[in-house]
Amino acid sequence: MDWLNYHHLFYFWNVAREGSVVKACEKLHLAQPTISGQIRALEKAMNEKLFARSGRNLVLTDVGRIVFRYADEIFTIGKELTDTLSRQPSNRPFRLVVGVTDVMPKLIAYRILERAYNLPEPVQIVCREGKADRLLADLSVHAIDLVLTDAPIDPTVRVKAYNHQLGECGVSFFATPDLARSLSGTYPQSLQGMPFLLPTDNTLLRRSLDQWFEVNGIVPHVVSEFEDSALMKVFGQSGRGVFAAPDAIRREVEAQHGVVYIGQAVGLTERFYAISVERRLKHPAIAAVVESARKELFQSGNHV
Repeated sequence: MDWLNYHHLFYFWNVAREGSVVKACEKLHLAQPTISGQIRALEKAMNEKLFARSGRNLVLTDVGRIVFRYADEIFTIGKELTDTLSRQPSNRPFRLVVGVTDVMPKLIAYRILERAYNLPEPVQIVCREGKADRLLADLSVHAIDLVLTDAPIDPTVRVKAYNHQLGECGVSFFATPDLARSLSGTYPQSLQGMPFLLPTDNTLLRRSLDQWFEVNGIVPHVVSEFEDSALMKVFGQSGRGVFAAPDAIRREVEAQHGVVYIGQAVGLTERFYAISVERRLKHPAIAAVVESARKELFQSGNHV
């Protein structure tokens, strides 16, 4: 194979992304024989089968998966190039689709994204919430542009994406004034026996909190666990228990939820990441929110 036919590769890439020839035809507005013929030509040129049948569905062969990874990178870079060259001032807003993991504090997510609204050109932000693995899968097929999360992408995850650390901050405990007044003794031992609202045990913050409790000899009385950090705070403002939140949004947490600061979990740090398919951030809105978070939101002393 001396020369790669990029038209053939493009049709293969779309079929692999859509999962079937029929769906790819609908997306590309082409007849089924056209796309099927292009894929057969690519397989003949490579002397390899790229798809196999699994019932009514097409699945990638081992070679097909290798070709798809290269094709994905080729057409992703091509899209970045055309996007960069075609961006001219207009009344049409940039569309920024952001995946926010359910464990990500929503106030942090807002503070990260709000910088995009200050760009010279209008931006339309679309937020989707879910679990990290689902959002990363959407990121890999360019259904979303960016994932905001509290943990870097796991090396075992088969998604080609890049971590951009936004910053880090301490973690503190909060409770309603009535619940806080029931604390007795010296902090942090005064937390012993208090009702706690904690993230579920599959989260990085929960593992860090468990370690902090153990180091400080505290056995928390866990009354509820949450995958959604916003729901945890709603329970907290109702007086159901003590909860933890990032220091970077301490003022907002106190004001929004009518709770008071109890104390900091000294030595415990929470980090936040933007994950994208770009190693070098070129999307102006993404570059702006990452830069702003690093320079403003997580700067020491801006939140206490």
